[in-house]
Formats: sequence, structure tokens, C-alpha cells
Amino acid sequence: MSLRDEILAANERYAADFDKGDLPTPPARRFAVVTCMDARLDPAKFLGLAEGDAHVIRNAGGVVSDDALRSLIISHWLLGTEEAIVIAHSGCGMLTFTNEELRARLAAETGADASGIDFLPFSDLEESVRSSVQRIRESPFLPDSFSASGFVYDVRTGRLREVA
Repeated sequence: MSLRDEILAANERYAADFDKGDLPTPPARRFAVVTCMDARLDPAKFLGLAEGDAHVIRNAGGVVSDDALRSLIISHWLLGTEEAIVIAHSGCGMLTFTNEELRARLAAETGADASGIDFLPFSDLEESVRSSVQRIRESPFLPDSFSASGFVYDVRTGRLREVA
């Protein structure tokens, strides 16, 4: 069975008992999570979330990029969230390369020029979280009442550690 067929079969099983079609659009718990796309992270499980509880914004590194900030602004102003939680994780792949290294690899592998792309790698996990939280707090598009905090998820233990 192909991956496509496996996914479609799993969706059929899910949809057969689906009873959440009446959930409201705004998240019930009025917060958003920005976290990494790493497959080892399941924010619904490690945060105790059910469908409809929170917005979950995922990208490589769990960085509050321009696009993540855009999503948070929409989340607040159009859907009523009041808080954001930034969650990075131990063993993140974003710690393992620089822009220059990835750009050189892409040039060698594809022949394409990626000099205009910032892949947003980082060398300090906690500093990345602090910077993302700071970006939320300093955004002129979010009110002072919109709070933000940051954490690191340990992929070995499943525990969160707050980043001051």
C-alpha cells in the first residue's frame, strides 16, 4: 500500500466517527502555540490539547518568523487569542547548519541560487526562544495585553522547561 493510500485509509477511519464538525472557529482556550515541525513533537499530547483548544503554528525551529507573526496577529485580532507560547526542543536540526552551508548544498544539488533565503538557523536554543518571545512582545500589531512565554521541550523526557 502506498503512503497516499495509507493516509486516505486512516482518514476514512477518523471521519467515520468524526463528531467535531460544530466546533467554533476561535480556539476555546484562547491561546496559540508556535513550535517546531519536528515529527517527535506532538503538541496536542504534551500540552493536553483537544481539537478546538488552541492554534498550533509549526515551522522549522519553532521560530517566530514573519509568517508565524502574521498568523499570531490574525489569531489575536480575528479569532480572539490572548497569549502565545513558543516551544523549541532539544536536539533541533536548526542547530546543525548555517545559512551558508545550506545555500551551498542547494547550489550544488539543484543549481538554484538560494542567497535570498534566510533559513533562520540558530546556534543557541534558549536564545532563539527568547528572541521569538521578544518579537511577539515588541510587535506593534499585538497589544501589550497579549502575553508570550517560551519553553524548551526535551525530546528524551517529554518535559517542558521554561526559558526565562
